[in-house]
Amino acid sequence: MMIDLKWQLHKWRAITFIVLGRKSLAIETFEDMLADYPNDAYALGSLAHLYAETGDKLSSIGIYKKLVAKPDAPAFSWYNLGFLQEEMKQIADAEFSFRRALELNEKLDQAWYGLGLVLIQQQRFEEAIKALKRNTQLQPMSPYAWYQLARVHMDRQEPEETVKIIRHLKGFEPKFAAQLERETGLKVKAS
Repeated sequence: MMIDLKWQLHKWRAITFIVLGRKSLAIETFEDMLADYPNDAYALGSLAHLYAETGDKLSSIGIYKKLVAKPDAPAFSWYNLGFLQEEMKQIADAEFSFRRALELNEKLDQAWYGLGLVLIQQQRFEEAIKALKRNTQLQPMSPYAWYQLARVHMDRQEPEETVKIIRHLKGFEPKFAAQLERETGLKVKAS
């Protein structure tokens, strides 16, 4: 396999700018790379990431949309797109992106969490609970989905379920448990 020297030069030039903290020059380099290599997945993904890092989320979303239009777009690209769409309050689009990521990789725990968040925002609590529970199965020691599950149960007037989650969190994330106790007014003894 022959290595494309021009492509490699673009790549290493951009990486050098990133290391030097010159993200705007790295962005220009990836844009030049795309001019020479339209639809290159590496350049698209890198450029989308840099746009997001520099706060240009709309441009990042636009680039991720080009990336996911490729038939071989990986699940994490769909997840990244959904993450940004959720941040920009494009809730229906974010739901679609998270679901597409999960079609490609049903074990992508971050996509289950993101899906749970957008379902909560749409007040589709039953579906949100299922998504968040799937996240906790894949990442049982991560407190974020547990926290969101507890909040959903409180919103649904199910304090007994919230108590179970607080008790569970006390075993490995006492700060999250304490935060939930403050927010909900529930006082729970560790088991």
